[in-house]
Amino acid sequence: MRMYVKHKEKTHHAARTADNRLKNQLHRTTFVNFTDIVQNYTGKSIRAKVYEKMWHLYSLFDPIHGRRKLEQLHLSPAKVDVMEQRFLKILFQVMEKSNFQILNDAEVELAQSGQYLLNMPIAVDKFKLDKRLFTTYFKENKVDEVPSYADQYVIFRRGIGIDRTTDYFIMPKLDLLIERTWGWGLEKLGLRKVKTEETVNLHSLSRKGSKGEKRIQDGAQNEEKAPGADNNELRFERIRIQNMDLSFKNLFTQNTVQEPTFDRMIVVYRNASKPHHILDPLGDRAIHIRHFRNIPMADMELVLPEKKNPGLTPMDWVKLTISAVLGLVALIGSTESGKGDVWVLVAVLGGIIGYIAKIYFTFHANLEAYQNLITQSLYDKQLDSGRGTLLHLCDDVIQQEVKEVIMAYFVLMSQGKATDLELDKRCEELMATKFGEKCDFDVEDALEKLEKLQIITKDVNGKYSHQPLRKANDAIGETTDELVERRSR
Repeated sequence: MRMYVKHKEKTHHAARTADNRLKNQLHRTTFVNFTDIVQNYTGKSIRAKVYEKMWHLYSLFDPIHGRRKLEQLHLSPAKVDVMEQRFLKILFQVMEKSNFQILNDAEVELAQSGQYLLNMPIAVDKFKLDKRLFTTYFKENKVDEVPSYADQYVIFRRGIGIDRTTDYFIMPKLDLLIERTWGWGLEKLGLRKVKTEETVNLHSLSRKGSKGEKRIQDGAQNEEKAPGADNNELRFERIRIQNMDLSFKNLFTQNTVQEPTFDRMIVVYRNASKPHHILDPLGDRAIHIRHFRNIPMADMELVLPEKKNPGLTPMDWVKLTISAVLGLVALIGSTESGKGDVWVLVAVLGGIIGYIAKIYFTFHANLEAYQNLITQSLYDKQLDSGRGTLLHLCDDVIQQEVKEVIMAYFVLMSQGKATDLELDKRCEELMATKFGEKCDFDVEDALEKLEKLQIITKDVNGKYSHQPLRKANDAIGETTDELVERRSR
């Protein structure tokens, strides 16, 4: 089932919801017991088939203990290369099953098109990251759209949320007022073209799925459906200081800014190896996996690995240089003429010195805010890393598979026989009407698991039917709780 619900429905809740539709057909506890059995069986199957293999491979590339394991196994560099690519292949498959997708260039461009709480340019130190790992992977495996940054690290994202912050934002407001005043002066002097006002700055991104496209619109005024809009279209509004009508009257009033967030982000990367030594032919093989939550789009640089220390931007240096030159010219001109008004000179120099001080203190204020955001991202927004993230992913996959099996069985039980296409449509309609979620139901995977459990049959016309609920429970077997209860008697 290709979907992601931010507040994930638990299996028992889904079971109770489905059970409400059973009426008098089956007893409530029997159906809940069926969900327990399916969850127990499916969880064991996935752990044995996928997770154990992924866990074993990652133990070789774990940043803490992986190096020691590699040394104990005495593997050649070529063999390690094969095993790390095998691990990445499984990891990418699990990411897809968990409904994570790679952050593409269009989404990165949208995220970097504005500012939110982070007001400093952040860049990755490319010399500190390995390029061979992902370059090899994308060369050997077909991926629809490889982002330009993916030779050094890969960012996965899932879900969209909204973050709001209310504050005075005095320094950003003051900086914006000075910038607008400066621009107005340049326009009046004819040194810059007059900019036309743009009421709404719209951006659009497409997220391709097997059933069509989902589009994320930026800059919409509300979340209502526009005429002729795509049914899968998600709309949100970005409220920024840069788009507000500012004056010195509202400089000291509180404002609320709003930014869409990536609900979950996972970053995978490897640090660059030091120059190879004859005693260390393997180099640095550790693969770092970090899991974040609720990252504002405009501040997504917070999750980047190996960030450079921020400094003054080239534009700041240009402003400082021009200010210094203007101050020097004014001083020399006044000294050579010998008749300059001292107070005018003091006023000019004072304004220039004040402007330089403003750039300096703005930089330090932004630097302090950046450091606070980094600290917050480490202690508040980082969910887990390494093995803990793999456990999260495994649990996501199990819950997803369990929901698929339960829903497919329930639809067959409550609505009768169906072909695979009919079942697919019915499950998607149930998700839309009962949960208000549009999804692409993975009917092939659900039917495959139901057939393995031997609780459905297929007739000569290609229609599937279910086994009675009690017979299905007996066919799958006991749950762990039932087994413990029976043996304790």
